[in-house]
Amino acid sequence: MFRTIEEFLMNWGHESGSTQKVLDALTDASLAQEVSPEDRTLGRIAWHIVTTLDEMISQTGLQFEAASHEEPVPTSAAEIAAAYRSSSAAMVVAMKEQWTDEVLNDTKDMYGEQWSVATILSILTSHQTHHRGQMTVLMRQAGLRVPGVYGPSREEWAEFGGVAPQ
Repeated sequence: MFRTIEEFLMNWGHESGSTQKVLDALTDASLAQEVSPEDRTLGRIAWHIVTTLDEMISQTGLQFEAASHEEPVPTSAAEIAAAYRSSSAAMVVAMKEQWTDEVLNDTKDMYGEQWSVATILSILTSHQTHHRGQMTVLMRQAGLRVPGVYGPSREEWAEFGGVAPQ
């Protein structure tokens, strides 16, 4: 749980940077990759990550410009990546300008429950990590190069002249 805005922003810097690398690796053709017709496509999962910034954080009262969760999924991978970049940056600026550490203790109605803002930020980060993991599997299935997130990917090991651990 985050105790200060700075703690969140330090964590978010790494996590959003990792998400941005994954989004930047998508191609327009890869957005249609799916596990099955009943499941979300790679593009839908990517857009869900982007629009969750608006959907969840707007519940805290923070005012910032972000891609709306009501907007349709773009057909352009570059558009999705750019929307995440600008939404995340706007969220960070707004937090620095509008919040103090005390806001983290405020409770908000989230999905019929009362969550502290610190909990919302923690769940936002975990939610993003969860879906980013789903994306990397679909990216492999789509034949894309997967960037390393918490360590080198198979491709990055090869670039280092090494062999990925078995």
